[in-house]
Amino acid sequence: MAHKHPQETARLFELSQFSETRSPSSSSQIEALSSALDGVEILESTGADKNFRDWSHSFKSWCLASYAAHLGDAEKCYHHQSNLHSSLNQLFGQSSGNWLVPALHVVCKNTHAMAIRADRYYKKGDNARLQSAVTLLQESFSKALNDRTEFVPNAPFSEDGSKKAGVLYIVNQLFSMYFRLNTLRLCKNLLRPVESRNLHEEGTMGQKVTYRYYVGRLNMFEDKYSEAEQHLDYALRHCHKNATLNKRCILNYLLPVKLMRGRFPTHKLLAKYSLKEFEEIVEGIQKGDMRTFSNGLAKHQELFIRRGTYLLLEKCKILCYRNLLKRVYTVLGERPQIPLLRIERTLKWLGISMDEDEIECILANLIFRGFIKGYIAHAKKILVLSKASPFPSAAFRN
Repeated sequence: MAHKHPQETARLFELSQFSETRSPSSSSQIEALSSALDGVEILESTGADKNFRDWSHSFKSWCLASYAAHLGDAEKCYHHQSNLHSSLNQLFGQSSGNWLVPALHVVCKNTHAMAIRADRYYKKGDNARLQSAVTLLQESFSKALNDRTEFVPNAPFSEDGSKKAGVLYIVNQLFSMYFRLNTLRLCKNLLRPVESRNLHEEGTMGQKVTYRYYVGRLNMFEDKYSEAEQHLDYALRHCHKNATLNKRCILNYLLPVKLMRGRFPTHKLLAKYSLKEFEEIVEGIQKGDMRTFSNGLAKHQELFIRRGTYLLLEKCKILCYRNLLKRVYTVLGERPQIPLLRIERTLKWLGISMDEDEIECILANLIFRGFIKGYIAHAKKILVLSKASPFPSAAFRN
């Protein structure tokens, strides 16, 4: 009967609300739990069929996990939750159709959450529970992906449906875990099989937004800024209009990518999503003000490092140099020749001490990357700019 009601079955696997403080168990609670588990064991011992025994094992693990959650015992809760997940993986693989997909999603979410919570009780940096949870979700992913039933998009969950309908949600959970564990290389094992079957184009809008968010972040770490911008833009545009925190999370990564590509956010957007950490950086790049840029980067260094965007933002320094040179070029009346001494004095006025060799190195990098058009007359110590479009905007398209 349960298989005719996928959503109701899924609700059966929700854990009790986790208590933030460990609470002592009462005698009535212990008695109620013991009675429930004794009943399961009695039924198991009567020779009930294998299907019932499998379900009873899942039920027993759910009871123990929920009870541990009620008591605030993260370690025991994760232990029993992992047993539940292992048991449900087996039931999921044996079941016909995809009616168990919603239940598997609930269990994957709870296993992920409880692994993180349990790891907090151990010394910092110990992610043993989360690593073991990855194995459980990888098994769920494999069983869903390798189902041979033809996948029909948007079909209701049923005894005839394809288990592939459950893939995208599990992939997003695994993405989150891989990023937390800093094992991004494993993301490739998800991308290829999912995108070759176009499963990333199916699912709820929330699942597709989450998928694009993680793929965009992955592209960012691989220095694929055009692809990163495309995926993160999609995630932002299709994110629910009231999901302010989710939009801010997307912007934490989309803004550094856009800055690197010469695209600047408005003050209104930064204020709307409380992104004040970007204000000085944006102002510094736009004005070519190295001092303001460096101050903003240093002030929020720890935050950017935690997000993994610090190195990308630091790369934006070259745009700051580019815009500084453009200002010097404008102040000098747009003459095509700029003495290196003038650039050195400008930097010194901004509190940055550089010798001519360092300045030439920066200029050479700007020319090589196409941010300015010209060449360095080394003997004369002059930067010679092209008379036609010396600061091309096309350089930001790559």
